Amino acid sequence: MTEDLLAEAENLSLFACSFAGYDHLPLSAFERRGVTVTNAAGVHASNAAEHAIGGLLALTRGLFDARRRQRNREWRNVRTDELAGGGVTVVGMGAIGEAICERLAPFDVDVTAVRHSPEKGGPADTVVGYDEVESAVVDASAVVLACPLTDTTRHLLDRALLKTLHPDAIVVNVARGGVVDTDALVASLRANHVGGAVLDVTDPEPLPTDHPLWTFENVLITPHNAGYTPDYHERLANLVAENVETAMASGEWTGLENQVLPKV
Repeated sequence: MTEDLLAEAENLSLFACSFAGYDHLPLSAFERRGVTVTNAAGVHASNAAEHAIGGLLALTRGLFDARRRQRNREWRNVRTDELAGGGVTVVGMGAIGEAICERLAPFDVDVTAVRHSPEKGGPADTVVGYDEVESAVVDASAVVLACPLTDTTRHLLDRALLKTLHPDAIVVNVARGGVVDTDALVASLRANHVGGAVLDVTDPEPLPTDHPLWTFENVLITPHNAGYTPDYHERLANLVAENVETAMASGEWTGLENQVLPKV
């Protein structure tokens, strides 16, 4: 949605964003027009969490190596590892981050969560603030990014933070591409300073066909579709329908679920 397109929507009362993040929207233009904006926070929780853990398990268990050897009909041992007994750091404690922590619980891992307000706690063994992110990731078997893209989190995983990771650690990003310094990640992968990466989002996005990230066998890339399942569309439709019913009953486009503008 651009400002020019918004200018054409003369009767627009509600803009229901289909993403949890809304940093890509012209919020100031919506605000000037008096348009109510909602987001889709929560509707991606289960599917994005499953995607993150599925990718993490695939790399940890060496399933991509196994698949390659299957194609070649090679009966050879595949190097594997296990999550149990290790530590996973989850950055971001929104609906997706909480869902990831909850689904990690049966894997016998120590879960550390990083969030802006650590006093709020969360379904993790330890919860810290962003000022402690370095100590939170230093011994982690995996770092899972599920945070919004803000001034605090832009390039949060940069060259310096990547150097603190264990060389076998796996990076999982179901947040936004800009949370990771892409050049620094490529350099770390080339130097074997990280064990691999699961990237549902990238920077830039879409990822150019000649980008070096495509070439790593220990990197799983998906085109920002961790959240897209049939159930996601139903949950999104229900959210929008309920908000419309609320507005129709009250006569005002306010007091809605996941309301971003007007600010509450």
